[in-house]
Amino acid sequence: MLNYNPLHCLPSSEELPDSEDIPVDNELQDLIPSLLKASLALVWSDRWDWLFGINLGIYYDPKKPAIVPDGLLSVDVNRFIDGDLRFSYVLWEEKKPPILVLEVASQKHLEEYTTKQESYAKELGVLYYVIYNPFRRKKSPLEVYRLENGEYILMSGNPVWLPEVGLGIGRERGIYQGIAREWLYWYDEQEQRILTPEERMIEAEQRAILEAQQRLEAEQEVQTLRERLKALGFEPETTV
Repeated sequence: MLNYNPLHCLPSSEELPDSEDIPVDNELQDLIPSLLKASLALVWSDRWDWLFGINLGIYYDPKKPAIVPDGLLSVDVNRFIDGDLRFSYVLWEEKKPPILVLEVASQKHLEEYTTKQESYAKELGVLYYVIYNPFRRKKSPLEVYRLENGEYILMSGNPVWLPEVGLGIGRERGIYQGIAREWLYWYDEQEQRILTPEERMIEAEQRAILEAQQRLEAEQEVQTLRERLKALGFEPETTV
């Protein structure tokens, strides 16, 4: 008797295309998820059960093409597969959908509010759907939706707390790669923004400069004290 497992007949991530070969409409579609990924890699540096993919295809049906969000976050998954990175995110291999997907809208407003939103809800069951539209003026450029009973419900606040992730996501002005503008950031439970790698490096440099200044001031104080003792007829180098 044959032991048939239909999963063995499905294509693997190595066999599926790993790119939709469609260029992004603007740099923000790469820079914004890159900032979030880099910050997460620092705050979760001791964890190996998460994945943040940028332009990583999500395969949910072997007969359909991949959906490619600008960013995706999955938790409680292996950081590496067989010691290597993923070609794509294949649901029949991962056994669970991403917990969050991010779309940075273009001026064309392609499918972020229609086809993709419906697919993330109905086909994949992604819990959080985040849309950042930097071209909006009358409405908030950041929208965070939570899946409830098969429908996405808009959440309020900035930042928006995501309990299943253990972090919040929000927007504020800052500097990333030398560019001063509004960016998306992670936040802790006290709504304190998680520092970016650049900010942590600057903070470390400033701390090193301060410590060096403090050591120099201490050495100068010691030297001043020695000179005063010498003026009083004492030789501080020979005293015990």
